[in-house]
Amino acid sequence: MPYTPSGFFCDRLIRERERRDGEGSLSKPLRFSGQDFTALKQECLTKKCLFEDDTFPASVESLGYKELGHKSNKVKNIVWKRPKEICENPQFIVGGASRTDICQGDLGDCWLLAAIACLTLNEKLLYRVVPQDQSYSEGYGGIFHFQFWRYGDWVDVVIDDRIPTFNNQLVFTKSAERNEFWSALLEKAYAKLHGSYEALKGGNTTEAMEDFTGGVTEFYEMKEAPKELYKIMKKALERGSMMGCSIDSLVPARFETRTVTGLVKGHAYSVTAVEEQSQHKASKVRLVRLRNPWGQVEWNGPWSDNSKEWVSLSKGEKDQLQHQSAEDGEFWMSFEDFKKNYTKIEICNLTPDALEDDKIHKWTVSVNEGRWVRGCSAGGCRNYPDTFWTNPQFRLCLLEEDDDSEDNEVACSFVVSLMQKNRRKERKLGANLFTIGFAIYEVSLSMHGNKQHMQKDFFLFNSSKARCKSYINLREVTQRFRLSPGEYVIIPSTYEPHQEGEFILRRELGDGGPAPANAGEESEEDQQFRSLFQQIAADVSTVSTVRPVRPVRPGRKAREARERVSLSHSSTDKDLNTEGFSLECCRSMIALVDMDGTGRLSLQEFRHLWNKIKQWQGIFRHYSSDQAGIINSYEMRNAINDAGFRLNNQLYDIITMRYANEGMNIDFDSFISCLVRLEAMFRAFQAFDQDGMIRLSVLEVSC
Repeated sequence: MPYTPSGFFCDRLIRERERRDGEGSLSKPLRFSGQDFTALKQECLTKKCLFEDDTFPASVESLGYKELGHKSNKVKNIVWKRPKEICENPQFIVGGASRTDICQGDLGDCWLLAAIACLTLNEKLLYRVVPQDQSYSEGYGGIFHFQFWRYGDWVDVVIDDRIPTFNNQLVFTKSAERNEFWSALLEKAYAKLHGSYEALKGGNTTEAMEDFTGGVTEFYEMKEAPKELYKIMKKALERGSMMGCSIDSLVPARFETRTVTGLVKGHAYSVTAVEEQSQHKASKVRLVRLRNPWGQVEWNGPWSDNSKEWVSLSKGEKDQLQHQSAEDGEFWMSFEDFKKNYTKIEICNLTPDALEDDKIHKWTVSVNEGRWVRGCSAGGCRNYPDTFWTNPQFRLCLLEEDDDSEDNEVACSFVVSLMQKNRRKERKLGANLFTIGFAIYEVSLSMHGNKQHMQKDFFLFNSSKARCKSYINLREVTQRFRLSPGEYVIIPSTYEPHQEGEFILRRELGDGGPAPANAGEESEEDQQFRSLFQQIAADVSTVSTVRPVRPVRPGRKAREARERVSLSHSSTDKDLNTEGFSLECCRSMIALVDMDGTGRLSLQEFRHLWNKIKQWQGIFRHYSSDQAGIINSYEMRNAINDAGFRLNNQLYDIITMRYANEGMNIDFDSFISCLVRLEAMFRAFQAFDQDGMIRLSVLEVSC
């Protein structure tokens, strides 16, 4: 029973975080694998034992599945050891975390290590990912934790400190200090997040940068780089952005290829500084500092560690640039040589305005989850007109032009990022990255307010207003746009049709977008909604509007609450011929949006429920015959499709038998009850779904 969001749902935010009272935020990260770090650590300290993580055991399964799998000779001599078994006086961090703490081992994850090196340049970001309340002395229990951004949520990943070794040496990432282990443990936590160490082999620096920050990445090809690239890079570093670069290899090779200049093709580097210096009162030279995650092998051209160019600088200038003649993988080169030798640079911005001017812009971020389903919503790119229209569709409303529009141009700035999910974790099942992209179409004035899924003819007779530069097989495709105010629809897709996968679409609106909820006064609509919430909450319990509403339960107060909901509903929708929702329907609604299981609804949960009912109401009205407040059972199939559910014939038959009356008609209350239960059913299925099939225990079925 495939499910895909219809155009009706895709024009709004559908993130679970809205319904979980802050879960998944930085202050309240999700517990990966359901593990509570604080409780587990306290248990170990009480029992005076060292933690052993059975969700990521010290075994071959955690190493890998192919080159590091059971049949590989590489794993035969690997021994998992705790730091106290490897050296004397192990430390979590020695003298502060720095770039030299990251040296690559026998794993092709230079992309990850380049991002970690960038992370050390910003302490605030670093200690968000690497919590400081950890050590090998006070309160040591063999347990550590790290936090990552994962598809819109922050997650807390717990590990034990058993690390793969060979001949008492770390096999993978290590520090220049033999008794320092934070970088090795961070790598292990990231491997757990993706299923194994081998899953980290090969990748793009931007992937890890985003997982450390939740930021948005923009790419620049050197041959197409803007003239102000140096200024962009300098401003990016000043604003805390993370930056990496690489040299494409023209001939695909199995391993990185070292050039005569000491640079390595097909290898990720960190950009750690951008500076400008004078040479003997001559013109200024622009310099870039880079680091090789190997911890060795450096550039040997002009401005390399021992080159003659350094003679022209004073000792104070050298100290200011932190110049060292050491084989540590870090080196300087001129900006011109940087542009000549590197082919690509990627910048992960914490906010979309990081590379803009010095003005502070307001940005509103929307995160939508979606899925391409074979035979249903995996339509491929525009080259496949017969199926392209079936892709998920997301509405974008641009309201006001930028405050700083140039040349009197009326336009709105926004950033679109399309990210495919879980492909790295599913590598062991043969999954690879899809080639993905998106197109943006303008909705004509005559179609404004029509939230239905745009049909095939629309795309046959309308060209896109904007699109990503190219479809590419990266985890995320991101691009910045400026378009005239209006309503648009974004179509994310794989290049070829019939490719199944999950994705998230992030939209970040500039000054033209609505202000964040906590930035300024409430709109009139928000005030009216809050008033409605207060009206329904009154007398049900003594809570205020910032506290949740109790669920509807049998009894006088419950009936009063139901009547209040019914009144607010039927007073404005008399054409629906309803006396209000039944008590059982109200229970089902509350269960649908009560994500924390408290039996109470917060204002945000209630808003989500209310919006959902209003949207379903629009569908019902569309199919209601002569506005009589009913739809016939034949139209019910189309209405369910418009609501985003794709069912087989057997289920349509069951729904008709359950919800239609003797005249084969369905009233509004029955329609809502049906959709609430369908939504709950599909959500439950997706919670257990791994490969399109689920297996449930008796206890799980009863839940």
